[in-house]
Formats: sequence, structure tokens, C-alpha cells
Amino acid sequence: MRTSLWKSALSPVLLLLSAKIPSVESEIRTFHGELEAASNYIHFSEGYLVTPGYVDLTKLTFTTSDEDSEYDYHERADDDYESNFDADDMLGEDDTTSDKDESEEGGDNDRGGEDEVDEEGDGGDLRLLDTKFSGTSTFIDVVLFHEPKSCSDSNGCLWTGLGVGKDDGEGNLRWCCSDDAIELGLCDGSEDHKGRLIIDPKTFKGEHRFLTVPASGKLEETIKYGKIDEKGETGKYVLVMANCSEKGRNVKVDGKYEWKSKHGYLPGNLFGELYFFVTLTVIYFLTFLWYSISMKCNEDSIIPIQQWILLTIFIGLLEVFFKGGDFFVWNEDGVRLWFAMYTGIILGVSKRAISRCLIVMVSLGWGVIRDTLGEQMKKIIALGFIYFGCSTARDIMTVFGITENQLLSIDQEEEIFDLVTILTFVVAAMDVTFYMWILDSLNGTMQYLENMSQNMKLQRYLRLRCILLFSILFAVVWAVFGIVDNLMDGHMMEVSNEWLVSAVWELNYLIVLIAVAWLWKPDPKAKEYAYVMELPTLGGDVEFETNADTIEDTDDAETDDKDDFKDESENDDGLKIDDAVNA
Repeated sequence: MRTSLWKSALSPVLLLLSAKIPSVESEIRTFHGELEAASNYIHFSEGYLVTPGYVDLTKLTFTTSDEDSEYDYHERADDDYESNFDADDMLGEDDTTSDKDESEEGGDNDRGGEDEVDEEGDGGDLRLLDTKFSGTSTFIDVVLFHEPKSCSDSNGCLWTGLGVGKDDGEGNLRWCCSDDAIELGLCDGSEDHKGRLIIDPKTFKGEHRFLTVPASGKLEETIKYGKIDEKGETGKYVLVMANCSEKGRNVKVDGKYEWKSKHGYLPGNLFGELYFFVTLTVIYFLTFLWYSISMKCNEDSIIPIQQWILLTIFIGLLEVFFKGGDFFVWNEDGVRLWFAMYTGIILGVSKRAISRCLIVMVSLGWGVIRDTLGEQMKKIIALGFIYFGCSTARDIMTVFGITENQLLSIDQEEEIFDLVTILTFVVAAMDVTFYMWILDSLNGTMQYLENMSQNMKLQRYLRLRCILLFSILFAVVWAVFGIVDNLMDGHMMEVSNEWLVSAVWELNYLIVLIAVAWLWKPDPKAKEYAYVMELPTLGGDVEFETNADTIEDTDDAETDDKDDFKDESENDDGLKIDDAVNA
């Protein structure tokens, strides 16, 4: 599956760089494609249901597309191979489940089985001998079944063990009861089974529906009893459609179908993330309210760094608000609000860019030992804009490549993948630049404060350094955990809790932001405290050198001058008295 390959390739890098993007598959999905009569592949779609829920297929219309035409298997097989099913054979976006033993014939929701055509022409495939439709009706099989937890916790499992399809013993999966499958003993070949999807009644525990396709005449029908209620186990479900008859007719499928859990349309494995973003919105709002009120109450003593902190909090509030709103609309309406989704992505990148600039400014001592950053400010802002541009382009192209996969050709998909890879390394290089700049500036500022015996300010920076080091250490550990969990056959984290991987990154960021806001909280004496050792404006060539004296040093110098002047005056007066006496 192209989507699965895309995610597998990008996932470790995106996890490491905190750019994990959730699936954007809507739960009111559109099917606009064709079920071609062939026994070597099936169409499928996956979703996560929190039971009781349902899958509703009643709005899908099935129409014969080859009325009064001849069945030419050779021509269609070649066309299928060349087109690779780029767009129109989709049930919906598929996210997971690929088996090493499968032969994928193209499209995100097609599973291939045995070879399409017998190249030797030895009679092994009877379709080659008959170019007319059979005189009997054929069937389209529709099944819905639950994947066990063991499948969800690993990189998928064989559906043959769940009663769908058979393994021919040579590593090939056979989905349909074709003539060669009958010869291999994979199905009994009776009229009820020949030309149908292979289903083992002993192990299959799902729901089975079918649609009759007449041998001639126009078909335009919907599935009877197309609403499939699920009251069993919560988890991942798979919907399969197969037009298996070797001498059947092509059928076009148009319309929408729904996946709905008990809480709404939002996929069950993402429902916890909705509550998470609602909680974050409340926390950001309260933090913004506290900081803005504090700044208003102390507006005469505000320093510029506090304005940057307030801006960062506000952008974080907007980000979680749009992401939470996106999930809420998705849950209520079944489709995603694209404006909210992309706005949330852009705001998230803005938050990361501004916060990196903010930490560099703080580490350089702005608002503590210097009143301006001089040329350093221009460098910080320039690097922040470059980071914003590259990171935004990377995240948007990643989302587009995943969500619009069916609209892209293979060449276009590869081009996007190459661009995302290049931008990922560029963003990683800028991240390293930010981190090195922060650590170097922080050490320089702390060394300066220690040399000047400014213990209270030094204590503030010691706390900041501990917070940053803990945050970095935790981020590295969590990134390693995410990569290992993603690459392991058996996942350590359940599918229903996978959203916690990205949620923990958000919490880590929020803790650091609140800590910085608390250390630089508005105060009536903030300006006096910040500029008690006010430095002259520094250019780009000077960082921590200063010839400015402290207030205490200045007072001591003035006192010494007065004492010297007083001693000289007393000596002069003594001389005058002595002269007068002698006179």
C-alpha cells in the first residue's frame, strides 16, 4: 500500500523531530471507483470503532459498467497493470495492515493474490478461453470483520487466520474461489462458493452481505440491509468488497459510506485526543489570562521579553483551539474541516519557531543583564523565519502526501517524498543550531553572572538550565521509545493509545513554556531588577564584555571620593590655623 509505505518511511524521522501528524481519514468516506471482475485482488477499507457502532453502506450505488460489451480479460489485465489503480479503485484511505506474503496490485485498498494471467497458456486459467459473460448471475461479496488485538498490536496479521481467503501453501494468498483455487482444494467449488470470496465459516466471525449481478441487463442497486451494526469488541474493523467471478461483469460503485462509533464519527482511537486538546485549550487560556492580567497590572514595569512570552502563549492557545475544533467538527459531521486542520498545523509551526527564538533571547540574558540584543536580535529573527518556512512546507507536504495519495501519480508522490526528506534534514540542522546557540549563550550568561556575584539572577538561570536539560533528556528518551515502538513487530502501546505519542510532546513543550513564564512573570520591580546591571547597547562583535559598573560599585566609588575630599579639606583647614597662630 502506498500510504502505508509512505508512513513507514517517514514515521521514525517525524517522531524524532516532533512532527508526527495524525491520519486525516474522514469517517464519512467517498467511494468512486470500479469493482472489476477478477479473482486476484480485493478492495478493502479499515476503521476503528468504539462499540456499539455501525458501518452504513446503504448510500452506495452499484451500477454495471459494461452493458452489452464483451469481456476481454487480457486487455483489462494489461490496463490494470499499467494504471496501477492510482485513483478510482479506492474505498477510502487505508492506514495500516500490510503482509509480507501479499502481492499488492496497486491502490491503497487492493490486496493481490495469485498471478493475474497464466503466461504459458496451459489452461490453468479458464478466463482466457471465454470472452462472453456467463449465462448465470454473479455476486459481489461484502464482509466486515474485527481484527483481534494481537493484530493491532503488531504490524498486521494474515486475514486467512480470521476466515477470509486461503494460503495456497507456497506463500500466495487466494482471495477468491476460482478454478485453480478449487483444483488446489482451497474451496469446494459448489455453486454457492465458486466465483465468490473464500470465507471459512469455522473461523469467520464477521458480517457477510452480497449483491446479485445479473448476467445481462442494467444493474443499479444498493445493498439490502447495508447498515451493519457492531455490538461486539471495540477495535479495528476491516470492510472487504470483492467481485470474484471469473466471467462476471464490472460494477461501478458511487456514493458515501459511514463509520460511526458510539461517541460520534471520530475514529475511536483518536477520541481521547479530542479531550486532550480541550484540556490543553483550558490550560492555555488560563495561562494566557493570568499572564495578560499580570502584565496589565504592572504595565509600567513591563520588559520586552515578557511581550514575547505572552505572544507565544497566545499562539499556543490558538493552535490547540483549532486542533480541538477540527476534532470536534470531525466527530459531529464525519468529515474534517480542512481550514481548521491546516491552520492548526501552521500555528503549531509558528509556536515552535517563536519559542525557539524566545529561549535564545532568554539565554542571551535579555531582560536580565542587557537591555538590548543589538545585531543578535536580527540574527535570531532571521533564523526563526527560515525555520518557520522550511518546517511549514515540510508538514503541509507530509499531510498532503498522506491525505491526497489517491490524486497523485507515482512520480509526483516520489517528488513530494524527496522534498519532504530534504526539508526534514534542513529543519533538523536548524534545530541543532538553535540548541547549540541556546546552550552556549546560557553558559556564557551564567558565567558572567557568577563573575559579577549576581547570585539571585544566577539562581534563576540555574533553574532555567535544569528545566531545559530535563526537557531535552525526556524528549530524547521519548523519541527513542516512539521509534522503537513504531519499528517493532509487537507494539508496546495499544492502538487506542497511540495518540499519546504526540500528546506527550505537547505536554513537554507546555511545561517548559509555563516554567519560563513563571521565571519571567510580571512584577512591579521587574524593570528595576532587570536593569540593575544595565549594559550599553552591544554590537555584533561584543557579547559579554562590559565596562558598566554596578550600582553598589558606583556608590562605593563616590563614597571613597567624598572621604578623600573631606580629608584634604581638613588638612587644608589645619594648615590655615597653624599659619594664623604663627603669625
